Amino acid sequence: MRDHLRAGVAIYNDGEFHAAHDAWEEYWLGLERDTDDERFLHGLIQFTAAVHHAQSANWAGVQGLAESGAAYLAALPADYREVNVGEVRAYLRAVAADPEHVERAAPPRLTHEETALLPEDLRFEASAVVAEVLAEEYGYDEEIVEKAVEYARDDLDAERATSQFVTFVMDFARDAANRGIIFQRMEGAVGKRDHKEEDVEGLFD
Repeated sequence: MRDHLRAGVAIYNDGEFHAAHDAWEEYWLGLERDTDDERFLHGLIQFTAAVHHAQSANWAGVQGLAESGAAYLAALPADYREVNVGEVRAYLRAVAADPEHVERAAPPRLTHEETALLPEDLRFEASAVVAEVLAEEYGYDEEIVEKAVEYARDDLDAERATSQFVTFVMDFARDAANRGIIFQRMEGAVGKRDHKEEDVEGLFD
């Protein structure tokens, strides 16, 4: 859960309010209903959705999401999972009472372990979650990114810490300005690795 949690926090803090929930949703869907972790992630998903809808002044949507998000987080400690839940909950309650509160007060940044994480603060596994989420958000070929993540993990398991795939995945997650160029290079490297794997496959059967 930790990598998904940190990935979503970093995506949100980077201004990707719509994409942030995707870092949590797959994990959240597998949780037992009404457990603390399920309500925690459900509340964060509602929070990021409320912030996203506030950008288009969809006040009815914002108010409904703020009410439900605050309800999901209501019984949790203010620092649940070392996230600033108390601050998020207070903001959601203020918005539920007056949706135009979003125009007077900026939404809180999310913190984990007292740090307002950004993509550049993440280690590989959380960066991999970010990369896969942003590939879907911006229409990149998700299979290429997933393959790059797979090859990066293989290289890390083989103690090849300087793997180009590790670099590609982390740069794709971090560098919005050059993401298109990074993807092109990643795609080329994945193609070459695929061919190499195919050449070796079956030689020793």
